[in-house]
Amino acid sequence: MHKLAMSIIGVILLATMAAGSGATGPAAVRTLDGSGNNRRHAGWGEAGTQYSRVAPPNYADGIGTMVSGPSPRYISNRVFNDVGQNLFSENNVSQWGWAWGQFIDHDMGLRDEVLAESAPMAFDAKDQLESFNNDFGVLAFSRTPAAPDTGVKTPRQQINTIDSFIDGSNVYGVSNSRLDWLRAGASGDGNPANNEASLLMPNDYLPRSNARPTVAAPPVDLMGALLATPEKAVVAGDVRANENVALTAIHTLFAREHNRIVASLGRTGLSAEDKFQLARRVVGAEIEYITYNAFLPALGVRLDPYRGYDPTANPTLENEFATVGYRAHSMIHGEFEPTVPDGTYTSDQLDRVFPAEGINVERNTDGTVTLVIPLVAAFGNPDLLEQVGEGPILQSLAEHQYKNDEQIDNSLRSVLFQVPKPDSTNPETCGAPVISASCFVGVADLGADDIQRGRDHGMPSYNGLRRAFGLAPARSFTDITGEATDRFPNGRRIDRTDPIDDPDILDFVRLKDDAGKTVQPRSEEADEEAVVGIRRTTLAARLMAIYGSVDKVDAFVGMVSEPHAAGTELGPLQLAIWKRQFEALRNGDRFYYENDPILSTIQQTYGVTYRHTLAELIKLNTGAAVAPDVFVAAGDG
Repeated sequence: MHKLAMSIIGVILLATMAAGSGATGPAAVRTLDGSGNNRRHAGWGEAGTQYSRVAPPNYADGIGTMVSGPSPRYISNRVFNDVGQNLFSENNVSQWGWAWGQFIDHDMGLRDEVLAESAPMAFDAKDQLESFNNDFGVLAFSRTPAAPDTGVKTPRQQINTIDSFIDGSNVYGVSNSRLDWLRAGASGDGNPANNEASLLMPNDYLPRSNARPTVAAPPVDLMGALLATPEKAVVAGDVRANENVALTAIHTLFAREHNRIVASLGRTGLSAEDKFQLARRVVGAEIEYITYNAFLPALGVRLDPYRGYDPTANPTLENEFATVGYRAHSMIHGEFEPTVPDGTYTSDQLDRVFPAEGINVERNTDGTVTLVIPLVAAFGNPDLLEQVGEGPILQSLAEHQYKNDEQIDNSLRSVLFQVPKPDSTNPETCGAPVISASCFVGVADLGADDIQRGRDHGMPSYNGLRRAFGLAPARSFTDITGEATDRFPNGRRIDRTDPIDDPDILDFVRLKDDAGKTVQPRSEEADEEAVVGIRRTTLAARLMAIYGSVDKVDAFVGMVSEPHAAGTELGPLQLAIWKRQFEALRNGDRFYYENDPILSTIQQTYGVTYRHTLAELIKLNTGAAVAPDVFVAAGDG
């Protein structure tokens, strides 16, 4: 490395002379909010602007009234319900598929979360396919607020509150005030440039909301037990960093990576601000590099060759992508299983602390200990990351992820939440993994939310969305699912009078592994190896009974019901939506890593490179060893 004192301005000038790229010149450093990326269209991709649309909005009145349709929970019970049978990725994708997907989702899009009109979803306790109790009688749902000056005389639109670019905004935020709080050193004046180069990380973990006693923390989303203990929430560039322990761990990884780069610049003579900007630029490039060279290929998404920055390409996140196409909740595994050498945790943790949090402790014969952490225990629980450790949590994502299909794990499809009763003696117990008699119990259904959000945002029908993305509309329900029939069987096991309300329609009658070998239902092999599940009734038959007409199928439901394109984790419609959006995010980004000559100058001058695999970043920042390609499940490939 050259021991040359050089400001980031000097680096930019060198790159300008060397390449004259569109990434240099005015606004040669990314703005936090994405503004000015395109010199002619400064608002393209900027935080606080409307999502773009591919298809015209679909509202019942043409302005903003939600279209009607079957109850989302009714659909969920008949389509999304996996009845406890796991089906895994047919391409051996690890849990890093969904975990990385969520991490970059939180770098690209966040609808306005202010609660607008209430639009609760029906919950029928007498539904023969309902297996949960809900003290509130409905599933709560609030609409996304209408963008200013829309929804009255013109069709309702929605705002993306963060910038659309894959640029590390989930690490740094999109405002000076948030970044000012996140950077180490003095805070409170809203100017991050006079802070230290590193990010605030007490004990090498993300700061909690009470980390700065004299300066209020920026907003964070609270869920689970954090509703009662908001001071325990971690703060990151994105408000959703507390959602689950895997997401919190990835946020922590890249905050550590920023600080690692800053530390490597200790004797360069650069100012704190220059060190910060250099590290931020590299971290953003690392996230892009992993996304386009590892994540997308792992899921089978193949883009057209990159031909350089295109100032006519609009990178603004599309409503269809954010509301329908990028919702892949079926991939999310229902539990985490970190395995560590015996002695990693204290006896008190193993015997008392972990079990109290709903975690099962398995002592293995090879001298290791496995923690079986259900998703509900990992939800809104940043304490868990520090208890288990950054390395073990990231290593645990090596297991197979679930198949990206219409089936959603009950840990997401029927999330139980608790609210204190008026006579509750200890409201803080509500939200813990163990159900308390002093709490009201409700149900939240992420799959039902996906359907309702599509109606809220005026998404076209399934066939309407196919047309918008250049695909032929489906003519029948078997066209959607690729199955042989849309009729219920005539066997005695199914109620012939009203088969759609017979729980037996969801029974699995055959399971296959990724080699096509039959595995027995309810066996150990079925729980760990099944990638294909054949039910007593076809999905096409259930969709026909629910919707009646192919043209009435909700876009999200139809999309997840499609068979996958060969070698991918996605059906044709979802694949088309992803391809269009990720190409636009790449082609329309003036600072995309392949278009940024400053990155090579940084490497030549300071020895800092963005060309790290995710495995290398984990090793550099935690010491934990993982497979070279973390997106391939352990034991495969």
